[in-house]
Amino acid sequence: MAQENGSVKPVGRIVTGYYRFTDIFFEWHQALPNQADVSPLKALIAYNALVHPDHPLRKQGVNGIELYLGTFETGEMRLLFSSAQIEYIRYWLHAVGLTEDFIPIPSSEYLIQPSDLVACSPDVYSDAAVLKKAIKSIDKNNKRLRGTGTLLTSRRFAFEKARTLWAAKLGTWCAMDFEAWDMDHTLLTEFGWSLARWESGELVREDGHLIVKEHRSYTQKYVPNHREFYNFGQSEVVNKQTFKQRIHDLIDKHREIGPLFLVFHDNSQDIKYLKSDAVKAVERLDYILPDNPQKGELYVVDTADLFAALEGDESNNKRSLERVCRHLQIPTKYLHNAGNDAHYTLESMISMASGDPVDQQREQRWPKRTEENQPKVEFKDWEEDSDFSDMEGVMGPPTAGVGNEC
Repeated sequence: MAQENGSVKPVGRIVTGYYRFTDIFFEWHQALPNQADVSPLKALIAYNALVHPDHPLRKQGVNGIELYLGTFETGEMRLLFSSAQIEYIRYWLHAVGLTEDFIPIPSSEYLIQPSDLVACSPDVYSDAAVLKKAIKSIDKNNKRLRGTGTLLTSRRFAFEKARTLWAAKLGTWCAMDFEAWDMDHTLLTEFGWSLARWESGELVREDGHLIVKEHRSYTQKYVPNHREFYNFGQSEVVNKQTFKQRIHDLIDKHREIGPLFLVFHDNSQDIKYLKSDAVKAVERLDYILPDNPQKGELYVVDTADLFAALEGDESNNKRSLERVCRHLQIPTKYLHNAGNDAHYTLESMISMASGDPVDQQREQRWPKRTEENQPKVEFKDWEEDSDFSDMEGVMGPPTAGVGNEC
């Protein structure tokens, strides 16, 4: 932390609290006792100055000014400076001779403690106009959120937490999907996974698809029979015992090296399968993403909830995977194949978690589609179309190869 003793050092990434951007931008300079300090401070925190490559708050390797987007328990968001950044502004102005003394820190009534926030993620701006627009957009969306239900609020928390943890490149993110015979859901027919993790800072992907040999003859009556049409490699046909062991091995391998985020689309049924007698791969799962995920722990991420947060939906009606992918512009082929569904689930998660904060991302994807008094996107009829219960490609190709039979 910077000190007023002449031996001040840059504070780096130390963060002990936050200040609202608007409080710093509009209020701080007005409270300065020495009027000679007002102009240097205002110049340093002006929009154009903050995004300039030579700004003293610019971090190496970050293309813009890194601020923070904090989410409060009400679901409202605010753009924030860290207290470390404020301390460094004071240090820099004095060190380069623009202020005679260290200017006073903002009033303590403006300080936001980390415990006051349920989520906080970095947000980078490289353009003054974009930064200015973001401030207005955040305020506008906060007004829309007032009076909305707690379900939407919790979904927004999950969305921002997923963004924060994905940006931190923590752990393994593994999408999973099961298919069961639709005449008896205790008979599992397929399992698919698609995972992403980091090695030396580089993203590594892996996909797989297992078919249960003993249940291969069971064909679906109410959903498409796409078991044989895996798009991302070669399916493996394994017996029930190997099927169970492979799922155990997959989970154990990745929880041993760090936190494991299990990604589902509408998680309830797949988690039942994971806990069923046929698999018994998990016992305890955490459904709330933490600030500091721990090695060995299993955390649930649900892309149906993430998308509901993105479109501003507070209802209990969850979108199908096909429709979510369509709205996110992710092409799909032969859904209701467990391997394909897992792959598209992870793709949709990455698409949302690697994007901008939820309200900015919504406006980028669907500009001017929300009403003034509510946050839900109004999709066009042609965008919604008929869901067809994920029935695209129902006829399937004439042939498809499956290997590694056991």
